[in-house]
Parts: sequence; C-alpha cells; structure tokens
Amino acid sequence: MGETLPAFLFAALMGSRFITAMSIPLEDLFNDVISKSMRGQGLSEADVAAKAGVSPEAVAAVKGGEVDEMVLAKIAPVLGLHGASLITMAHHGWKPDDLNLPGLAQFNTTYHDMTVNAYLVWDVATKEAAAFDTGADAQPMLDFIQQHGLKLSHIFITHTHPDHILDLPKLSGGGMVPALVHAKESCDGAKTFSLDDKPSWSIGRLKIEPRSTWGHSKGGISYVIRGLAKPVAVVGDALFASSMGGGMVSFTDALATNRKEIFTLPNETVLCSGHGPLTTVAEEKAKNPFYPEFK
Repeated sequence: MGETLPAFLFAALMGSRFITAMSIPLEDLFNDVISKSMRGQGLSEADVAAKAGVSPEAVAAVKGGEVDEMVLAKIAPVLGLHGASLITMAHHGWKPDDLNLPGLAQFNTTYHDMTVNAYLVWDVATKEAAAFDTGADAQPMLDFIQQHGLKLSHIFITHTHPDHILDLPKLSGGGMVPALVHAKESCDGAKTFSLDDKPSWSIGRLKIEPRSTWGHSKGGISYVIRGLAKPVAVVGDALFASSMGGGMVSFTDALATNRKEIFTLPNETVLCSGHGPLTTVAEEKAKNPFYPEFK
C-alpha cells in the first residue's frame, strides 16, 4: 500500500486487509457508469445513438472503454448523466480525499474477483461498537475489535447480497451478537425491523438511524450515525464514489431514494460504500455523474 497509517488505522491480517480510502480504487470506471445507466433505462446502443446523434458503433466503443470526449458529451444527457464528470472519470481525473475519522474503521476483503467493504463504528469513550455488514471475511474486524478493546453490541446489515453477509455466523458468534436487517430482506441469523416502527439505536453515545435506499436490492438500508466528529452514513451498495449500485430491482427508485435519503444529508457526511473508497456527500454532489442537478 505504501502509505504510513495512523496506529488506529493499521492492521494487516491473514490475506484479508483493513485499509483506508487512500488505498482502495474507485469501484466503477466511466464505462461501467454508462452501462449501468443504459441497462437501468432499458436503452440499447441504437437507442442512445439515435437520441444523441452519434453512431451505434461510437456508443459501443465508449461502452467498451474507449475515451472519446465528443461522444461522451453527447450521450451523457441522453443517459441522465453529467458530461463533465463522466469525462473526468474517463481520464481517471478524480478520487475522493483521504478520510481518517476516529471511531470509524473500514475493512476490505476479497470476494471472488472483487473486494467488498464492511465497517465498524465505536464510541471512543465507552468502546461500545457496531458492525455494518461482514464482508467476505470477518476475521480482520474481529481481530481489530480484540486489539482495541472494543465491545461489539450490534451488527447492522445494509442488504443481503452474499458478499455482504457471508461471514455473519462468525461475526455474530453464532448469534451471541444481535444482527439486524430490514424485514424485506430477512436472512438466517438476523432479526428484522420495520421502518414503520421508526427504529433507532444507541451505541454508547452514538445514535444510529436507518433510511430506505432500495432499488439495488428490495430492502436496502443506509444507516446514519451521529456522535462522531462528522456524521457518517453506511450506504451499502446504494452509492459508490462517482457511481452507484446497479438498479437490480429498480433503477428509477435507486436514483430517487439516494436523492431523498443520502443527498439530503449534510455535505460533510462521510459515506461508507459497500465497494470502493470512502467519500462524502459534498464530493458526490460535485463528482458523481448520476446526479447532474448538483453540479
């Protein structure tokens, strides 16, 4: 990784790793953004070409990774994307600022040919902690908890795609630590909650509030944490730095719930995505092609 990390941010553990935003690349390339938008809107290369005034071959080329600024500028509004941000992505011209926040740890583990994130937050005074998802391997998080004298009291699940809950039995100690998930995505080993009940939780002096950010999955939840030096939102696969999760259930609702529940948070809010680096609301307003209205 090459960087010297603060002591509370360093661990290198058994093939999985705990790392910070500075060492995780963006989850999506510019052509992934194009593909997600086309797929979500049910648009073919011919459809986009006709509306943008370019050839289907040109659309296929940029979708395949060719950088053509003229074509990108023309197809972006057709796809509901911000052209300049898309072009910046194509040139690898931006990454989020490095973020180190006491009381927040990010764990990045390998799942098949990709990596996935899980998170830990804790009250620095009481040492009470909560986990968000498990990643593919919960051992680095468990080791960190032990090394730093933390007490894990809750596990919160953003959604139940396998890469996010794979190691739930280990992290929960076979059910000793309660795991919570939205009722629309019930899974073995977790208790369900309904947003109709307006639930919230206290972890020491930290307050946790769930928000519905469905669309990538049928019951996707983002968890807003207040009580650290900055507000934090663990958003799962609802939003990535410069991108968003695929609208596997509803692309339209994925966009809408992100706008309603994530982009209305304070600009300084740290966003903890299921894949890729940490980012902030302000950075996503400025750089995420899927949300042109904030530019």
